[in-house]
Amino acid sequence: MSKPIIAILQGDQTGQELLDEALRVLDPAVTRFEVEFKTFDLSLQNRRATKNQVVHDAAECIKQTGFGIKAATITPEGADDVGSPNALLREEINGQVILRTGRRIPAVRPLAGVYAPISVVRMAVEDAYGAKEWREGSGLDEVAYSTRKLTRRTCRAVAEFTFRYARRNGAKVFGGPKYTVSTIYEGIFKEELDAAAARYPDVRYDPQLIDATYALLLETTGEALAIPALNRDGDSLSDLVLKMFGSIAGAESVILSMDENFEVKTVLTEAPHGTAPSLQGKNIANPMAMILAGAALLRYMHSDIAARPAAPCTNQSWRRLTTASAQPISAGRRRPVITPTR
Repeated sequence: MSKPIIAILQGDQTGQELLDEALRVLDPAVTRFEVEFKTFDLSLQNRRATKNQVVHDAAECIKQTGFGIKAATITPEGADDVGSPNALLREEINGQVILRTGRRIPAVRPLAGVYAPISVVRMAVEDAYGAKEWREGSGLDEVAYSTRKLTRRTCRAVAEFTFRYARRNGAKVFGGPKYTVSTIYEGIFKEELDAAAARYPDVRYDPQLIDATYALLLETTGEALAIPALNRDGDSLSDLVLKMFGSIAGAESVILSMDENFEVKTVLTEAPHGTAPSLQGKNIANPMAMILAGAALLRYMHSDIAARPAAPCTNQSWRRLTTASAQPISAGRRRPVITPTR
């Protein structure tokens, strides 16, 4: 069997420094799993020089090989500039799900004694981030409008992935949209979640409105959760969940596209934080999220050898992490510095 090819999407500032650390761990000499790297320079300078053609080339490679890992990149502020490559990549690889999991970090105390992993299954497209916006009128009579959309296909992809993921990891599907207020728009997502619950009766299902989800998370402790969420809800919710376990720099972000049977077809992993220019060149930024991004990529390669270094990115490993984090810090050990880099 030919070696898997991973598209390496280079970035900017501390983002690139942390990617370099992750690639050291992905090296076949470390993992004992043979892979090939194909590199694309997504630095701001090269995106400008190529007018974003390098982003399109990287996306095409990911579609062909199925795997990619991306460093954090700078998003310029000018409307006429190259913008962020993230939206382009998600659109071109047909990303439908963004998976982010908060889990115990050894020697880091989580919020309120939380110790079971919590995964946010966020819609990667549509909703508020793909909305058409405009304004009409002037002065105090000026009105801002936004037209959003949700497709049943995307809602089903998120629902199906959530329930399969929960079944595989022994988690409960928890949360959901504010369908009581938005019965038509958000209701389509709730319909797909309920339908998935009927298809997977062995998976525990506890639907909650999004506001109740936030509130109830503050008292959760020992139950692994998988939370399906709309695009914007999942954006804010995943930041909260990762911080509950210590830091947004302590977990990976996985962008997934599905085939017609809702099986994972394409995987792009990254850290959920930004480029942290104030930390560049100081060798103090925490590479944990990028290292876990590399490990998560290996998990989708359907190989027992590749799965071994990917173990920390599976929910089954949380008991081992919990046990490790409960051990006292010896005199010769230093607590890890968890530095948010967004």
